[in-house]
Amino acid sequence: MHELKIESSFSAAHHLLNYDGECENQHGHNWKVELYIRGTELNEANLLVDFKVLKRELNSILDLLDHKDINTLDDFNGISPSSETLSKYIYKKMKEKIPQTYKVSVWETEKACASYFEE
Repeated sequence: MHELKIESSFSAAHHLLNYDGECENQHGHNWKVELYIRGTELNEANLLVDFKVLKRELNSILDLLDHKDINTLDDFNGISPSSETLSKYIYKKMKEKIPQTYKVSVWETEKACASYFEE
């Protein structure tokens, strides 16, 4: 089994719904995103997936979030855009583009992240 990981980032504002605390107020993060790819089949160049392709596809998704108020985006209408929700959102979008997508981790601070994967 091979595993690849790339990292990227975006900046965005959000506020949590149904939350009693400071995070119910609009605030922003410089989010770090880790994308993990797994698979056994390498292509003719002995690559699982070209890093260049992974970066391009991940960044095309993050561009939808970058410098936005996430709560105002159609995909998050009525949904609390927590790190957990964002990791699942990015995972689902990546899985459509890169079937070998295994896991997405979203870091809202350098010490706190949420990950999403399916078994």
